[in-house]
Amino acid sequence: MKLKEYPKNKESEDNISVINWTPIIPFNWKMNKLKFLLKDKITDGPHETPEFIDEGIPFLSVDSIQDGKLVFENCRFISKEDQIRFKTKSNPKKHDVFLGKAASIGKIASVNVDFEFNIWSPLALLRPDANKLYHRFLEYSLKSDYCQDQIDLYATSNTQKNISMDDIPRIQIITPSINEQKIASKYLDKKNEEINNIIEKDTKLIELLKEKRIVIINHAVTKGLNHKVKLKHSGIEWIGEIPESWNVVPLKKYLESLVDYRGATPEKTSEGIFLITGRNIKSGKIDYDLSKEYVLEKDYEEIMHRGKPRKGDLLFTTEAPLGEVANIDREDVALAQRIIKIRGMINKLDNYYLKYYIQSKSFQEHLQSFATGSTAVGLKASSWCFLRLIAPPINEQVLIAKYLDKETARIDQTIAKIEEKITLLEEYKKSLIHHVVTGKVDVREAIA
Repeated sequence: MKLKEYPKNKESEDNISVINWTPIIPFNWKMNKLKFLLKDKITDGPHETPEFIDEGIPFLSVDSIQDGKLVFENCRFISKEDQIRFKTKSNPKKHDVFLGKAASIGKIASVNVDFEFNIWSPLALLRPDANKLYHRFLEYSLKSDYCQDQIDLYATSNTQKNISMDDIPRIQIITPSINEQKIASKYLDKKNEEINNIIEKDTKLIELLKEKRIVIINHAVTKGLNHKVKLKHSGIEWIGEIPESWNVVPLKKYLESLVDYRGATPEKTSEGIFLITGRNIKSGKIDYDLSKEYVLEKDYEEIMHRGKPRKGDLLFTTEAPLGEVANIDREDVALAQRIIKIRGMINKLDNYYLKYYIQSKSFQEHLQSFATGSTAVGLKASSWCFLRLIAPPINEQVLIAKYLDKETARIDQTIAKIEEKITLLEEYKKSLIHHVVTGKVDVREAIA
């Protein structure tokens, strides 16, 4: 059903000055500052850090707002005694609306539970006056572009963005009658559920495709491309059976070079020679947009004195994250710490086959068994001598790499299309919310 515009509109007399916008709204709609639409004064949670316990009263902060909903899973807990103290300041009830005012400002979620819980200071509690503002309409309005723009412009920034308790009541809200607010909210609930169901199915499909990608790689580098080939036991439990003509060898035995760039951190600049860091290496590729850091040209020789990159060389991240790999596709780059440059021996090890082998589930599990560290899991240089390589004859390595190039590209393209679809659906959902809560479209006849 195509949505109509409201039959009559007016230029609002209440200019939303903070965003320099005089909206055109329907004649029966009004604009008010948020403070005039609430039942109680806006409050927030305690500014002290309570003693957290294993079980007790759920205690939520801004990180409990996920995808526009309030999530209690993995939340903190406080004692009944602390709750008695804290509830004199904030006592959340069903249909209250929370606004993230610190750390992650602009996060919005409504309360849809009846049990007792409380909130920390990064959350502001808004309790709408049921005679003026329907709680779902308030939630959607605060999530819309016109309110998010106000939140952003009221925000101040020091180490992180914050919106003050004095500025939140100044946010201006456009409202029709309570009945129309309920109709608009019901329409948005329905449309959001439809869109979210599609997104959920597509997200699951992406996960299945990623699993398929892993299975294809793992099978190719452990069993080869010939399904009828005779197998033998590798002699190593985590590898299992491999084709008769293949060998399992120490990985270092088949390497021409292994260059570790750990050492002094190079001085980084805003321009110069591109510096590939661990953040740039993801899913078997170098993504030059994920991190953009540079080093001075005059420092290049010193930075790369251990070994300059050559196309096809394999880059391996040693920590944060461990075990990401990609082949070098350009030589005018520098390499950062936490990256190892690997080059296979000619006629022994193909660098592109090695990339897929390292990506395989079997090798990644093997790799993790040698990982050390707690906050940042990494691989010590001394552990390389323990890593094992499944080594087919070189001609098979090349064929396997070409086969996997084709198969993974096909899967990656499908995933990219689905991700683009999800992005468009999210944008549509956001646009629809904005158009409905500002009266740009009339949904009164859209709800049967």
